[in-house]
Amino acid sequence: MKENKYDNEQFFVKYSQMDRSRKGLSGAGEWHELQKILPDFRNKTVLDLGCGYGWHCKYVSDHGARKVLGTDISHRMLQTAGEKNSAENIEYQCTAMEDLDFLPETFDVVISSLAFHYVRDFETLVKNIYRWMKADGVFVFSVEHPVFTAYGTQDWYYDAEGNILHFPVDNYYYEGARDAVFLGEHVIKYHRTLTTYLNTLLQTGFELQHIIEPQPPEDMMQIPGMKDEMRRPMILLVAARKR
Repeated sequence: MKENKYDNEQFFVKYSQMDRSRKGLSGAGEWHELQKILPDFRNKTVLDLGCGYGWHCKYVSDHGARKVLGTDISHRMLQTAGEKNSAENIEYQCTAMEDLDFLPETFDVVISSLAFHYVRDFETLVKNIYRWMKADGVFVFSVEHPVFTAYGTQDWYYDAEGNILHFPVDNYYYEGARDAVFLGEHVIKYHRTLTTYLNTLLQTGFELQHIIEPQPPEDMMQIPGMKDEMRRPMILLVAARKR
C-alpha cells in the first residue's frame, strides 16, 4: 500500500502552514539553487512527479512550456494546485508515480520536488522515467539528502536544556523504510545512499550534469533555526540528461 499522508486532514493543515506552502517557490530554501539547474522550458512537454501544490508546474508554464502534466497521489494537494496554480497548458492527474504509464519518448523534461523519498522502488521508477523521456531530455529532481534520511527520526539530539547537540547519522548503508516524524506525524520514508541515487541514474543511461547540496540562502538566515541547517545537508539536487 502506497502511503498518502497528505490526504489526512490534520497532516494537510499542518503542511499548509509551512513557508513553502504559503509563499510558494520563494519559501523553499533550496529554490535559489534548484532554479539554476533547470533547463529551457520553451516549447517543451514537461512531467512533474509528486507536484503537490503545483508551484513548479506554474513556473514551467510561465517559462514557455507547451504542455505540463503534474501528478500526485493526494487529492487535497491537487485541489489546491488547481486553485493556486492553474493555466491552460497545465493538467493535473491524481495517480501515484509508481502507477503511471506513458508511451516511450513522451516528455522533453521530467522534474520532481522532494517526493522520491516516499518511493520504495527507485530503480524501477528511474527506468520508467528514462523510457518516457525523449532523447537528450533533461531530468531534474530534489530529494531529502541521505545524511538526513539515514537514522530515521530526522531530528536533532538535544541536551537536558533542549539545546541542539548534533544530528544523528546511523545505519547509513542499511537502505529501506524509516519511521520519520514530519510535522509531528509519523511518516514512512525510504532511505537510500548517495551511491544508489547516482549509480541508478548512470546505470539506467543518464548522464549526470549537476549534483548540489544546497545551503540555506543568506536572506533566510534570520528565520529561527535556519542557521542550524548549516550543520548538516538536508536536501540533494540532481540534474541529468538522457543519453
